[in-house]
Amino acid sequence: MAFIKHNGRTVCFRLLGDRIKPLLMLAHPLGMTQGVWDDMLPALLEKFRVLTWDLPGHGASAAWPDESDEITPEDLAQEAIALARVAESDRFHFVGTSIGGVIGQQLLSEHADKLLSTTLTNTGAVIGTPEAWDTRSANVLELGLSAMAADIVPRWFGPATCEQQPTLVEGWCVIMGRGDDRSYALLCEMLGRVDFREQCQATDVPLQLIGGSDDVATPPEILKALANVIGAADPIILEHVGHVPSVERPEVFSQMLLGNLD
Repeated sequence: MAFIKHNGRTVCFRLLGDRIKPLLMLAHPLGMTQGVWDDMLPALLEKFRVLTWDLPGHGASAAWPDESDEITPEDLAQEAIALARVAESDRFHFVGTSIGGVIGQQLLSEHADKLLSTTLTNTGAVIGTPEAWDTRSANVLELGLSAMAADIVPRWFGPATCEQQPTLVEGWCVIMGRGDDRSYALLCEMLGRVDFREQCQATDVPLQLIGGSDDVATPPEILKALANVIGAADPIILEHVGHVPSVERPEVFSQMLLGNLD
């Protein structure tokens, strides 16, 4: 792991692989960490230099500063761009899942010149409702992530994964419970405000959409609606996969990325 200071905050990242290879940036879902990509790294590093990082208050990245009471998609996009500068890359491939896909949409809409390609998974131009996200934010601030993780984490995975790998679910409950409550709450509020239906338009950047048949947070129809907004091909829907294909089907997801980015 390595660290940078960005706008006064410490951001934890990993930069792996040969510097002569194209840069591939991977952005993780809300409540998780850059560890979601671990099982994909051996395959991806054959063709890419890979950069992963922890979102505010997640993993080993510092919490959002107390003097700021709002996080925006542009804040997160600028964090990604700052990390790309550390890797000395003006342009990069980008993969984002869930809130990571929101970062990808912001990059597409405001910084498309920096993108070699974009893969968005398990995300949407609009995710959920403002009321639901505001309720979750309030609950997190009142109860704490450690108390809520057991209810939230099982929703990330398909029924087959929950049944076959119960310790995987338990482990991610521990990880989520260690996150910063306020940073998570602010990110929930951000997701309640996000609406890329007007902001994201058709683009020349190569774009791939991937989802899971068992995703209850961003079901396939949400991705299909995003495809219509940005003029992309229909999303590829992985059967018996929930919200986090990098954890549930890392080998399949890796091969899809390698095939598409080639």
